[in-house]
Amino acid sequence: MGRTMMRLELPLDREQLRELRAGDACLLSGPMYTLRDAGHIRLLAELDEQGSDELPYGLAGQAIFYAGPTPAAAGRPFGAIGPTTASRMDFAAPRLYDAGVAATIGKGVRSAAVREACIRDGAVYFVAVGGAAAYLAKCVTAEETLAYDDLGTEALRRVEVVDFPVFVGIDTLGNDVYDLARG
Repeated sequence: MGRTMMRLELPLDREQLRELRAGDACLLSGPMYTLRDAGHIRLLAELDEQGSDELPYGLAGQAIFYAGPTPAAAGRPFGAIGPTTASRMDFAAPRLYDAGVAATIGKGVRSAAVREACIRDGAVYFVAVGGAAAYLAKCVTAEETLAYDDLGTEALRRVEVVDFPVFVGIDTLGNDVYDLARG
């Protein structure tokens, strides 16, 4: 399971995504976006209001990290930033993949609908290690709040990361690292 550590620059193109396999260890560098439960509800409402699935805020082709970062600390943009249980966003993930989100990042298993969307859209789900939020915050070099500031930690933020560690949880073929671990 998994190959050597891969260094990947965000945003990833669909060709790069097709090369990834469940279990691959990766270090991500570049822009990613944080968004959690309440933010997903707002984003879906915006898509409904505009009557299309054209993603706002530059989200097309990007990675969404399911995280609610803490305030700045130790001279860094956040004191801590750890993954949220991804299944909580399963209600929104297939539609966002269909609209052009290239990857999501969280922790834990995903639904069959998310797996099917990864296959259909050539997208991936990355798994970040839970319990390492203070360490992961060291990988964030900058942040900017883009929308939903009233949601506090659940606001939509653009963050710049360097060597952010993840594993491929679901690849574009629908292989799931949790199934591989059980098999």
